[in-house]
Amino acid sequence: MSTDPLPLADRTITDVGELLHRRDVSSRELTEACLARIRRDGERLNSFLAVGEERALAAADAADAKLAAGDDADRPLLGIPYALKDIFVTRALDDAGQPDGGLPTTAGSRILAGYRSPYAGDAEERLTAAGAILLGKTNCDEFAMGSSNENSAYGPVHNPWDESTVPGGSSGGSSTAVAAGQAFFATGTDTGGSIRQPASLSGVIGLKPTYGRVSRYGMVAFASSLDQCGPLTRSVRDCALVLGALAGHDPQDSTSVDLPVPDYVAALDGEVRGLRLGVPREYFVAGMEPGVEAAVRAGIATLEGLGAEIVEVSLPSTEMGLATYYIIAPAEASANLARYDGVKYGYSAGEEVLLDNYLRTRGDGFGAEVKRRVMLGTYALSAGYYDAYYVKAQQVRTLIKDEFDAVLTDVDALLAPTSPSVAFKIGAKTEDPLLMYLNDACTLPVNIAGLPGISVPCGLADGLPVGLQVIGRAFDEVTILRVADAYERAAGFADLRPPTAHD
Repeated sequence: MSTDPLPLADRTITDVGELLHRRDVSSRELTEACLARIRRDGERLNSFLAVGEERALAAADAADAKLAAGDDADRPLLGIPYALKDIFVTRALDDAGQPDGGLPTTAGSRILAGYRSPYAGDAEERLTAAGAILLGKTNCDEFAMGSSNENSAYGPVHNPWDESTVPGGSSGGSSTAVAAGQAFFATGTDTGGSIRQPASLSGVIGLKPTYGRVSRYGMVAFASSLDQCGPLTRSVRDCALVLGALAGHDPQDSTSVDLPVPDYVAALDGEVRGLRLGVPREYFVAGMEPGVEAAVRAGIATLEGLGAEIVEVSLPSTEMGLATYYIIAPAEASANLARYDGVKYGYSAGEEVLLDNYLRTRGDGFGAEVKRRVMLGTYALSAGYYDAYYVKAQQVRTLIKDEFDAVLTDVDALLAPTSPSVAFKIGAKTEDPLLMYLNDACTLPVNIAGLPGISVPCGLADGLPVGLQVIGRAFDEVTILRVADAYERAAGFADLRPPTAHD
């Protein structure tokens, strides 16, 4: 048996995977441990919007049968319970279009309350094929629009490190589920930092892959040229395992890139000696909390002590990233969310006059942040402003990408803070959208450029987690995983867990 002092629900995939393959524990036991945490803490933390307990236990029993038959070769996720962000559709209708007991999909919005999808997204299909056990759907900011998970129509998610604080967003339900032992891993989506930022604030690992590395098929769209699916886990090795299952070409997604998927786990040798790692001076932004900067700079020093060469670099267009993102993303959101009109699916106000039904459905169904971004995007795309705003933003986007590409020809990866602050109090920034948007200042340029980035815990400030961000070249997830893994091994934060982990 494992000597790991952590309770079963708080261990890593790697640890419990070894127990499974030695038959020292069953998938049912792992699933029951997670479900017990969800029952104990789920309502208080508000981390899940739907849980499929019976289906999960049945899938766990099926996984145990495969394990008993020896069907676990090269299947590291077989029997491992996980959570799916409720921005991914899950099949909940049978071939006749009737509800079959599957999980609904809401995207955190009233306008999709009770919606049941006739098909599953690529992420769920791949994870099911890998043998992972779906527990349920996690809470998220409405249509993935937010940095704190306070924009969900179903209430804010609470950070298990301090329940008066936010877990980050929009994938805050997923980061909380992983941090609180309610799932061994979870999927998230990252449009401007919504995997890495909640990973930082919740003390877990979060990876945004290169745009096109993981299929977007079955993700409810926010901003189609920015959205990307990725994993949240408790260790870098776990992250590599899950990414290996999620990545790959999908002919159903026209933005999916047909490239071979490397063996991400094999690259984790703990070595960074000889790597050149750049530190962009612009990422240590004004207003960054001193404790955050100290923890990040200590993390950089740790990597230097491991033999990496640390060089200062400059990305001068970084300061334009926020404005660029908040033109492009709302513009794409305005187009994508036009489909929610009370006619095709989801909530309908039921007005007899069509225009009245459109207006009331969208007025009642969308929350304040979604309305704000739809209005911003519609304005940016309108006649007379399209060239001045949207076209100009796309030009700056090219400039930002070119700067990243130029710097990354000279260094192997970049090191930066993930978030300028630790988790803040619920309600502290809801009255000031611009202040809220600044939370993503260190992450959203990576989405604009379509590059991969990972957040790894680098300590605590004021008792709350801090994340170190590693940014890499396009489709070079191997290097950023390698750097993050070497840091994790050396830094001593691999067992960083919230207080509930020891209950």
